Amino acid sequence: MSVLVNNLQKKIAVDESLIDLLNKAVQAALRDEGYREDAEVSLVFVDDDYIQELNIKYRGVDSPTDVLSFAMLEGESFPGEEEEVILGDVIISLETAERQAREFGHSFQREVAYLTLHGVLHLLGYDHQEEVDRRRMREREEEILARLELSR
Repeated sequence: MSVLVNNLQKKIAVDESLIDLLNKAVQAALRDEGYREDAEVSLVFVDDDYIQELNIKYRGVDSPTDVLSFAMLEGESFPGEEEEVILGDVIISLETAERQAREFGHSFQREVAYLTLHGVLHLLGYDHQEEVDRRRMREREEEILARLELSR
């Protein structure tokens, strides 16, 4: 399982320990959901200005958000597509993650891991429009965070 990381912001330091943690989080979610070893997820770290532009363009919401997911597996596959399963991109505003970590009283690492899992679960088809779906998604997020020793 491949996790590609692209840091497009300079406001918040990203170290190898954070990348390792997020890699473990993504791999745990993919393994739990039965995805093959060649599945690929892209994590992109941005600032509030960047994610606000994406939020305006793709959701019509003129404000920053914490995480956006762009799934690649929507719709039907085409004959001859490569064997590798590219699930999509998870875009995370590290500025918002840092602010939310302070607001919720937990670590920056836990917040970014939570946002990563939230985004990955969206790539895998989870949603939170209905209360039952929201609860199911939240349980999956917290279950994986607990295994990573990032419980509340």
